[in-house]
Amino acid sequence: MKIAVIGAGAIGALAAGYLKSKGQDVVLIAHPAALDAINKSGLKISGARGDFNIKINAAPSLSAAVDLAILAVKTQDVEAAVKENLKFMRQAIVLTAQNGAQADNITANYIPREKIISSIVMFGATSLEPGKVVHNFEGGWILGQAFGKNDADVERVSTPLGEAFKVSVSDDIWGMKYLKIFVNANNCIPAILGLSMQEVFSDLETAKISIAIWKEGLDVINKAGIKLVSLPDFPLDRMTKLTSMSLPDAAGIFMGIMKNLSNAPLYGSILQSIKRGKPSEIDYINGEFINLAAKFSARAPLNEKLTQMVHQVERTGKFFTKEDLQSSVKGLFN
Repeated sequence: MKIAVIGAGAIGALAAGYLKSKGQDVVLIAHPAALDAINKSGLKISGARGDFNIKINAAPSLSAAVDLAILAVKTQDVEAAVKENLKFMRQAIVLTAQNGAQADNITANYIPREKIISSIVMFGATSLEPGKVVHNFEGGWILGQAFGKNDADVERVSTPLGEAFKVSVSDDIWGMKYLKIFVNANNCIPAILGLSMQEVFSDLETAKISIAIWKEGLDVINKAGIKLVSLPDFPLDRMTKLTSMSLPDAAGIFMGIMKNLSNAPLYGSILQSIKRGKPSEIDYINGEFINLAAKFSARAPLNEKLTQMVHQVERTGKFFTKEDLQSSVKGLFN
């Protein structure tokens, strides 16, 4: 297959680099800074599988038709990326790889619904410099038809991706996508504090906020009638058990999990965007709880406050202290 990876951030660069290393025909669509770095020095990958410098075809936009277009930009950039490359994507299978639950709906405004495959990325990566990515930890890549039953296109896409990643296919990709929102919902805290996940979640009081985010989100999801489905690397009962425990006990367990995710500093997707001077995807992660709460007569005051704080960091470039964070959310959860 001729494959285009649109977006050279952490996930896009890692996917393109590993696919290229397995002999796939790949073009990486990148913004100018990443484009210059990759064309000059190659794509540099380090971390879980060792250190690589991969020579890869990088371009500012598509200039020829492809068989598979992997959308690896943030949700807020999906529309612009599709419109810019639509001429050469019209006949392609389009694979969305965004956090949250709205990228497929946005893509469907331009691409036939039957050509859209949704996916969930469970591996972790960090990119704070153009053309450089750290592969923090391994994880699967889950695929499923966004708007119908899985078909031959899903199998066709699974083959090349499976050479570079552990790929699985889900018959309920939406239930999994909503559970993945919970996995990503705590990324707001490193973004508010400007710290790595390891630094953030070494503090019990901060870890309590994470459990409270889940408790509030779970109440909203239940009122919305959304059925969550276990992820291969994150079973649903892990979250439901923690949210049924006392905050101190659950936070203590959560601390142990988060501190051992990666040897290299892990910042989360929201903070990575802020560090690169770009808007984050907060409105499609914690913001999804807020939107569902408004729609189904529920409440999400903690997620509302945390979303506001992330936007303040985006506007001002100034991070909060742990004491600021804890005082700001005091009284919003038990």
